[in-house]
Amino acid sequence: MPDKMRGNSYAVILAGGSGSRLWPLSRTLRPKQLLPLNGDQTLLQQTASRVLNHVDAGRLLTVTHQDHKFEVKGQLAELDAALPASVLAEPCARNTLPAIAWAVWEIFKQDPDALIGVFPSDHAISDEHSFLSAWRSAELAAKQGYLVLLGITPTEPATGYGYIHPGASLNLDGAANRVLNVSRFVEKPDFDNAKRFVADGYLWNSGMFVFRAGDFMRMLAQHQPAIHQAITAMSGASDVKACYGDLPNLSIDYGLAEKAGKVAVVPVAMGWNDLGSWESIYLHRGKDEAGNMTQGDVLTLDTQNSLLWTSHGLLATLGLNNIAVIQTADATLVCDRSRSEDIRQIVAEVQKNHPHLTETHLTVHRPWGVYTILEEGPNFKIKCIVVNPGAKLSMQMHKHRSEHWVVVSGIAKITNGTQEIQLEPNQSTYIPKTHRHRLENPGSFPLQIIEVQCGDYVGEDDIVRFDDTYDRALSQ
Repeated sequence: MPDKMRGNSYAVILAGGSGSRLWPLSRTLRPKQLLPLNGDQTLLQQTASRVLNHVDAGRLLTVTHQDHKFEVKGQLAELDAALPASVLAEPCARNTLPAIAWAVWEIFKQDPDALIGVFPSDHAISDEHSFLSAWRSAELAAKQGYLVLLGITPTEPATGYGYIHPGASLNLDGAANRVLNVSRFVEKPDFDNAKRFVADGYLWNSGMFVFRAGDFMRMLAQHQPAIHQAITAMSGASDVKACYGDLPNLSIDYGLAEKAGKVAVVPVAMGWNDLGSWESIYLHRGKDEAGNMTQGDVLTLDTQNSLLWTSHGLLATLGLNNIAVIQTADATLVCDRSRSEDIRQIVAEVQKNHPHLTETHLTVHRPWGVYTILEEGPNFKIKCIVVNPGAKLSMQMHKHRSEHWVVVSGIAKITNGTQEIQLEPNQSTYIPKTHRHRLENPGSFPLQIIEVQCGDYVGEDDIVRFDDTYDRALSQ
């Protein structure tokens, strides 16, 4: 249930990261937070929906990477039209502390007393009532000057998480949850230490924080003065681009939480899972009577205790046990479920010889729509391009390839050299290399075309932009 009294609560969602352990579904340009791994909505959308139960849309900031900006904005716009305006796009990844500091600075300039919750975009939470209760309790401690974490009550001696050793209670009036001092932080332990930590009442570090804006900025100035100076000097996009890459690569845990004097934790059991591996997804999702977790068009015979996921075509299995199979349009992973934490080794090998398979899918999202590569070979590439109503591609040209466009559905407004034409279904145009050209959809329905590229090079980087609605880099 949404809060009736939201006060001066704000939220920051961190939507960076690549999620390489969920390859081949998660890739550099479409990481796990942008995928529907836990239902119909993407993890980012689920996170934003949870957060909007406690803060207004105008008080939610999302920090992402420049490469994901338009997809993040598009997904958030499906929830609330106000959300895309508050997306901050990092020009390069610098870990969580610079990202949080930038967002907090933007909020601090509006309200130094703002109570800010910071949440990863790629976690699953099944008990949202407990999540909101813990958040509200953390805000009470934040009002007392504490940097507060949400600590997850462990369900097993996991070795993939950092741990928090809680201390004495703060005894806060009005808090529905216990709020405890933090005694110490512990890095990811081995299994024996993890068992001891669980027995001794340690908590998992969820990466969720609550604090007051002014207190955070003071802690930042004290413990990370270089970041504080750089962030507070940024006044526009050009400043961000110029200085962001020089910021240190620091997590908020190491850079601030482990150094601050007043740090507290709220223990909470809320059905939390970071969905950081295929095994964690298997454990989190429902299974059939044979112990199989399936997604997509899956047929199983004599198969037990397996994770079977297909996003393209039928996946059929026979005589398997304890196996993970993930099938996409251009890559398939098969491994023992117990080895899912080691997938980074496979990704590193794929990166050497097939780097495109770790970077992007055959279907690529752009701010104007999507394209899907249908076929590709030496000197040619065939795409299906879908342009959203009212959207248009950049004015551009290619040095190494020509293009032939055939309209399948919708109306296409095309600039081809000095000509401007309008095409309907079954009509086409030819664009020689080095010709300036642009594709637009002036209609109210999606425009679909087939594009055939021919040339001595058909890479995606053979593009010179002269004008672009979406402020992508222009070349001359």
